[in-house]
Amino acid sequence: MRILGLDTGTKTGWCVYDSENGVIESGVQDFSKKRGESNGLMFLRFRKWMQYILDIQDIQLVGYERAHFRGGAATEIGVGLQTRVQEECAGHDPVIEAAPVHTGTLKKWACGHGKASKEDMARKAIQYLKQLQGTIGYDEADAILIAAWTAKEYT
Repeated sequence: MRILGLDTGTKTGWCVYDSENGVIESGVQDFSKKRGESNGLMFLRFRKWMQYILDIQDIQLVGYERAHFRGGAATEIGVGLQTRVQEECAGHDPVIEAAPVHTGTLKKWACGHGKASKEDMARKAIQYLKQLQGTIGYDEADAILIAAWTAKEYT
């Protein structure tokens, strides 16, 4: 089964994960706004990218990090992107299940405790990569772990 792991945000970490063979591909997609743009334009770019990746990668399940409600712009963007994930999965033909994971749950699963650091999470994500050239950022690391967690919980 092909799973898409998403750490949504202005810089969205993503990972295509095969439940039998592990990580296929991963990276970061930048949806930063240009001067004068609204969040709505960022959401439209995210939606178009997500439609593309769901189809081109033949995704059957999507795991994503549940948005935190801390207030301000980050919450608005996080919740907005989370709803786009749900919407694109529900509107896809065939429908794709969307599986949210809380940050604390993911950290506990990956590192043994819910307060793991970004560095701990990145080190754990590297274990899921068979070949690594260079380093990976925190957004990509989280997406890799989200995809692996989703595979464990849902397949």
